[in-house]
Amino acid sequence: MKSICILRLSAIGDVTHVIPVVLSLQEQIPGVKITWIIGKIEAKLIGDLPGVEFIVFDKKAGRHAYSNLRKQMADRKFDALLHMQVAFRANLVAACIRAKVRVGYDKARSKDLHSLFINRRIAPAYQQHVRDCLASFLEPLGLQAAQPKWLIPLTRSDHEFAEKHLADDRKNLVISPCASHKLRNWPPERYALLADHAIKVHGMNVILVGSPAPFEAEYCEAIETAMKEKAHNICGKDTLKQLAALLTHADLVVAPDTGPAHIASAVGTDVLGLFAASNPYRSGPYNSLQWCANRYPEALKKFTGKSVNEARWGAKAEFEGAMEMVSVENATEVLDKWVEAH
Repeated sequence: MKSICILRLSAIGDVTHVIPVVLSLQEQIPGVKITWIIGKIEAKLIGDLPGVEFIVFDKKAGRHAYSNLRKQMADRKFDALLHMQVAFRANLVAACIRAKVRVGYDKARSKDLHSLFINRRIAPAYQQHVRDCLASFLEPLGLQAAQPKWLIPLTRSDHEFAEKHLADDRKNLVISPCASHKLRNWPPERYALLADHAIKVHGMNVILVGSPAPFEAEYCEAIETAMKEKAHNICGKDTLKQLAALLTHADLVVAPDTGPAHIASAVGTDVLGLFAASNPYRSGPYNSLQWCANRYPEALKKFTGKSVNEARWGAKAEFEGAMEMVSVENATEVLDKWVEAH
């Protein structure tokens, strides 16, 4: 194979999990030409991966986005397409791409007419993490599944930004409190209690981060206001690259099921994950599952009446009150154990 197209538009966490696939392709097929069709925001994080041509698909452009992509793809044909996104919008994008081999999900994980746009499938897998699922897209090509190795290119300027906000005489704890789905968010007052505990008991430097979105800015302000100790609130003041640098140099990150948790895991930083609305063993920080405060089994049982083994793998418990099942004591206990281990 000489040319491979990857289709994964979003979201930040899932896009982060595709990085090992790119690195593995470059190792297993030296000189392969890789084209990645990616979302606009996601490209800001990894759109400079070496040896990859990125084509940015801006969904906000509507029909123009599809017509522009068709024009770009008109005279091109790939040896393989890795159709890594199950969504009707992604199928419309896939229809613009000509490829002899079209790899997609197994039948159990296919929906929204995904099956009509592929001719090979990844193998079914029982209770698989999203990263491992995406890694397996190489197997129908006769290749080995991608190993969990990551690369996020950062500049000296990105690292300098991080250094301005990090203490060099104590451990740095970064709190990224907001997920894209609000029902995955922990209450601000509980973040405040956890942050106060980190400062008073462990002498940590606490940094609050988030996007410039008004909701996230208000969330971080609510945490800061509820705290008795002092945190550094830089919500909305960093780029995705600068955030990646900050997470690279931090000692620990606290987050729910959200993109920054996966960025932190990718750059080798431990994550204290807060999980009840979703299953960390499917979508949690891949290298930090042992540091998750996990109340997903209890939440799933309470709100759906099913156990983890009875429910569909990946079933959400995104209900009002689910995240409140993660107590402050649950989180501080994990934090205390992490500090003891380090």
